[in-house]
Amino acid sequence: MAQSYKSLKEDFVSNLSGGAIWEINYVTAVAPAAVLLWSALQSRRDFFVNYGPTAFTIDFLLNVGAILAATTIYSSAPIALNTLLILPAVLLHIPTIWSRRRPKKSSHPTVANGRSEGKRGQDSSEPLPERPFITHYRGSMMVVTCVAILAVDFRVFPRRFAKAETWGTSLMDMGVGSFVFAAGLASARPVLKARAVGKATSIGPSLLAAARHSLPLLLLGFVRLYSVKGLDYAEHVSEYGVHWNFFFTLALLPPFTAIVQILPQSLFSVHSIALAATLVYQAVLDTTSLKAYVLTAPRDNLLSQNREGLSSFIGYFGIFLVGQAVGLDILPRKTPATVAFVSGLSPKQQILTRLVVWSAWFGVLLCLAISYRTFGLQVSRRLANLPYMLWVSTFNCAQLALFCAIEALMFPGIYSATDQRIETRRCKHATSQVLGAFNANGLAIFLLANLMTGLVNLSTNTLQANRAKAMVTLFLYSLALASIATSLYAKKIKIKL
Repeated sequence: MAQSYKSLKEDFVSNLSGGAIWEINYVTAVAPAAVLLWSALQSRRDFFVNYGPTAFTIDFLLNVGAILAATTIYSSAPIALNTLLILPAVLLHIPTIWSRRRPKKSSHPTVANGRSEGKRGQDSSEPLPERPFITHYRGSMMVVTCVAILAVDFRVFPRRFAKAETWGTSLMDMGVGSFVFAAGLASARPVLKARAVGKATSIGPSLLAAARHSLPLLLLGFVRLYSVKGLDYAEHVSEYGVHWNFFFTLALLPPFTAIVQILPQSLFSVHSIALAATLVYQAVLDTTSLKAYVLTAPRDNLLSQNREGLSSFIGYFGIFLVGQAVGLDILPRKTPATVAFVSGLSPKQQILTRLVVWSAWFGVLLCLAISYRTFGLQVSRRLANLPYMLWVSTFNCAQLALFCAIEALMFPGIYSATDQRIETRRCKHATSQVLGAFNANGLAIFLLANLMTGLVNLSTNTLQANRAKAMVTLFLYSLALASIATSLYAKKIKIKL
């Protein structure tokens, strides 16, 4: 008897084993490589200053099209794609290196240089400045996520990039963890603002504010649940469970994070709580029957039907807290004395150094966790176990370091202005409109991407689509998302969910 289309779709994304970490690194390196070329065009040629249709097209092709290509038609040759992006950037940058040997007037002194105008301005006292490299990191992460959630339904998207069933690493496994890490990074800003004004943290108001953030996500979770069940949409049950979905996981993060914030920071750092919680969770997995229950128990009640979503929350909570810890470290303008461990470096060099140290720290812990000579643990996104948390943390800190290094190389004078308005203009000059748009309305664009993915799957047989049809569909889908996001961004419309 022939399988139904729904069962074929479910089989297409089930029982996969993922791919190699090195390949994931090469594929995702396309994002910073594209930003490098974008930055070279902007810093050396002011290519995107007058942002019209041509500038948008190049911006889109670089920061969205390159990622789409890396996950589809260039999936077997990511090094070649990276080379195609990096080489022009190097060629654009070489004349600048030679020109630094002699004084040269800037064609845009208030943006590219800004020293003379900055001296006439007032002191820049904003304690939490804009960080274009964080915008690029979060925007690129959102682009990869939005591209992958539809591309995975087409055969042009390699199966090794789709989520691994239980054990293993894949591009989409990293994507979901990176989404949570980036959310944690952004959550550090309101925490720092509250600390700056000396606002006391109490459990009641904190939980109330967390509930306001969680409610829209809970509603989205129920909307997705009823739409999937009502439309008989293909679903991967072992991913989160029968009823659970990613929106429910996101909805639980704010109240648990609010509880962490009331703990004395002098005794319990966010980073240490993240590690402690995930270590305890891993110990419970290894010393009790919890692992066997999550992976093999029959789905005969509401708890067992959603065991993956409930169990993995602890790991995602740890990832969120690590993201917040990194944000608390790199977002402030002035580096706290306790973390300014390298003297004689500029503020931007301090940030880059700390990001490298963060990445190295989690990388060492990851090697210890997965090495057969020590603990021999395997990465599992389904369990969101300790190796998964360490892998996601290592990767995202390294990505942040790459974007920070690109900004330091291409736009070295962003934070040297003493006038806040000049600094704001410099940050805008150093920020891609497309990536800024994906970052500004990230959750809303993610929701729109989910809706568009559903519409495509309900109207098109993605399994039978040939390579050309798949690429045209994915290109138009990506273009529609980027156009909507950029239009909202240009009109300064921010949708809060």
